[in-house]
Amino acid sequence: MLRLTWVQPEDLLGHELRQAALDGREASVIAARWKAAGGEEAPLRAGASPEPPSRYLRQLAKDLLDELADLPSRLEDHEPTDLAKIRRLCPDWPSGTDAVPLVPCSRYEAAWLGRAIGCLLGKPVEKLPLEAIRDLARSTGNWPLNTYFTARGVPSDLLRAHPWNRRSALTSLAENIDGMPEDDDLNYPLLNLLLLQRHGRDFTPTDVAGLWLDELPAGRTFTAERIAYRNLLLGLNPPHTARHRNPFREWIGALIRADVHGWTNPGDPAAAAAQAHRDATLTHTANGVYAAMFTAATIATASTGSHDIHSCLRTGLTVIPPASRLSRAVHHAIRLARHTDDFDEVVDELHATYADTHHWVHAIPNTALIAAALTHADGDFTGSICRAVSGGWDTDSNGATAGSIAGLLTGAPDRLPDRWTTPLKNRLATSVADFDGTGFDALAHLTHLEASRP
Repeated sequence: MLRLTWVQPEDLLGHELRQAALDGREASVIAARWKAAGGEEAPLRAGASPEPPSRYLRQLAKDLLDELADLPSRLEDHEPTDLAKIRRLCPDWPSGTDAVPLVPCSRYEAAWLGRAIGCLLGKPVEKLPLEAIRDLARSTGNWPLNTYFTARGVPSDLLRAHPWNRRSALTSLAENIDGMPEDDDLNYPLLNLLLLQRHGRDFTPTDVAGLWLDELPAGRTFTAERIAYRNLLLGLNPPHTARHRNPFREWIGALIRADVHGWTNPGDPAAAAAQAHRDATLTHTANGVYAAMFTAATIATASTGSHDIHSCLRTGLTVIPPASRLSRAVHHAIRLARHTDDFDEVVDELHATYADTHHWVHAIPNTALIAAALTHADGDFTGSICRAVSGGWDTDSNGATAGSIAGLLTGAPDRLPDRWTTPLKNRLATSVADFDGTGFDALAHLTHLEASRP
């Protein structure tokens, strides 16, 4: 029996109830109706519950999802999704910048490599609890984390208690790496290269949708992206695709699509944020969109090579509403990282703040962790990716974004340690268009071409 993940109404309902608690909707009556009917809470880590419900319960879930969507949010004025409203709430929105020297291909190659390395580092421990990540790394002398995970030397009882991510272990443990395996954290930047090649900087959310239907296999989508894909097939148009029965609209998916928007707008964080917004609103709203805008603006600032990580993060914060939950979380994380010597203590505090209320794929805690890792490591490449991954939650996505930013800051691929780059063999696997087997140097060249377009 196939239980397709991230789309079953009975599972979406539990996630939507959690989302309502976060975004200021009073949903207690609906929650009580669902519980009284025998409805379950959302699966904690998996994308679908193991067994289908009764026909009645599934229909009730659909009805309640629609009722939840109609509830007013007390946070709506502080957390709009419309770009014009976002800009009005941002007193320090960046002004248009003067022309900057074209970013050399070598910087883009370091960014692509950094994204791949950080993703690969996090893949085998994705979904694992924080303590499991720490125990597995300690068992092989790799703590504080400093290189790829390995199964060699891990006690068998520890592996039974905390098995590696089953889909990733065969390609992402140190002894198994043979090039960069396929991952959505690399697929989406590839898709956004295609997006710019075909539609230019003035693309629309509808252009993004059309590209996905042409080039992105549905089975390669997850959470908000899978819901939006389903909504497109139902005939819905953006931005309604982001809202209809989509409890994942503030999760991390839009953030992992943001890099290309930053890379191709070097020195212009406002343009990068606006570009990321048009991409993100196909699938996300509010803080899910802000996470993409923050990341794109941070990367656009880092792309020039003339700013340190702290300046880049400060610029990223200028494009998101200062009263939003994401802004508060990132400010909190940066303060913690600045004033705490032991990064494990930073992570423990972030988990104490967010783990009980936010899913492990939610954009708010993951963006905060990325900012904390980059801050605590002072932008150092190895320090940034290892801190991001060692903090748990969406380990591969966090490692990828931290690696992209820290890689940019290094300025060139030969400044990345060989132990990280050599196993990648300058080769990437993907199901996107004709990119399978492409080298990171070639991707850098293609990115450079898009950044140089008027």
